[in-house]
Amino acid sequence: MNESIAQNLLGFKSHLPEEVTLVAVSKTKPVSDLMKAYDSGQRIFGENKVQEMTSKWEVMPKDIQWHMIGHLQTNKVKYIASFVGLIHSLDRLKLAKEINRQGERHRKIIDCLVQIKIAKEEEKYGFSIQEAFEFLSDLNRNPLPYVRIRGVMGMATFTADQQQIKDEFALLEDFYLKHQKTFGFEVLSMGMSGDYTLALDHGSNMIRVGSAIFGSRTSH
Repeated sequence: MNESIAQNLLGFKSHLPEEVTLVAVSKTKPVSDLMKAYDSGQRIFGENKVQEMTSKWEVMPKDIQWHMIGHLQTNKVKYIASFVGLIHSLDRLKLAKEINRQGERHRKIIDCLVQIKIAKEEEKYGFSIQEAFEFLSDLNRNPLPYVRIRGVMGMATFTADQQQIKDEFALLEDFYLKHQKTFGFEVLSMGMSGDYTLALDHGSNMIRVGSAIFGSRTSH
């Protein structure tokens, strides 16, 4: 499978709309695999563990944009603040304040997506639709100068029910379009290897794809 990473990536990109950003989800994969994707032109990689992301950042080319796509503990922000390109998982005010604090420390405005829980699964993180609106409205009134909200992110329920996935994506698309001007949204991030085509149908302009590029994982 490793030998076909470049082939997988180029084949995948060839049918992706130009305006859609591809985040290569590289969690659990060795640097050698990431470098195959890098050598094929990929520059955006997504990791869900802070320690893994920092260790890869240390040894890989510095023109890579690293995206934190997993749940982020407040006390771990300091390890990635200096280099992270985009945090997908801003899901509480306490985290926003810590990102702002670390951004100030590094004199760097940190780009974030507000994570909204559209899935039915209890273990998924994120604001409810109403909570997200209240959080964003509060930020408009009381800005955190080192936090820049670029848009929203959501993950659909892991299910074979295509209609449920469509309904969940439609919910986030509706929120994005309704509040795009008010909150200055540019990014609607939803869709992974198994459901990205449905996400694209609902306006996603950033997808997170791992197994379709790197092959299946043995661990999470």
